[in-house]
This record gives sequence, structure tokens and C-alpha cells, in this order.
Amino acid sequence: MSEFNNRISAQRDALRIVNGSELFVESLLSLTEKAIDRWSRNNKIDAHDTIVTLLKSMSGTLFFLANKSQEQVTEDYKVLSSKVAAQLSNLELEVANKKMQRTSR
Repeated sequence: MSEFNNRISAQRDALRIVNGSELFVESLLSLTEKAIDRWSRNNKIDAHDTIVTLLKSMSGTLFFLANKSQEQVTEDYKVLSSKVAAQLSNLELEVANKKMQRTSR
């Protein structure tokens, strides 16, 4: 159950980082690819923007983790969990960067 909670917590953290930044008109509602595409389009963010790329990468990692069977929750799971933590950190840095760019204009 803690693996499930960790995935949900990571998703919430990503949404909190993006939506809490107050940089975007429309909030990001989930980490599905369709939701990210809709969010980026409605906020006029290029599909190749670093934030969009990070969100989609995180989405893929979390999807993979969600579909690992219990027998396979071993070293692979730990590596992927670390990858999610790094992706969250990178997302936080990128959002902070965008905020600094916006305030310096």
C-alpha cells in the first residue's frame, strides 16, 4: 500500500508545484498525457517546453510504477522511485526559473 501512497503523493506534489506557481491561467488537473496536452495548449505553452517534457516524463514513470506487479517491486522499483523524486526536483527548479523570468520582465 505504501507504493500506492508514494505514487499518489508524487502526483499531488507535481500538481501542487505547477498549480501553486500562479504562472498559469488554467490549472493542471492530472498527469495523464491528454491532461498535460490540454493544459499546455490552454496555457499557450509549447509542447517542447521543459515543464511539459518533465511532466510527461514523470507521467510515464508513474504509469510504469503503477503497472509493476508485486513480485517485481524490488530494486527496479527503488530506482524508478528515485527517478520520480529527481523529476519532481527538476520540475520545482524549472517552475521557479519561469517565475524568476516572469518577474524580471
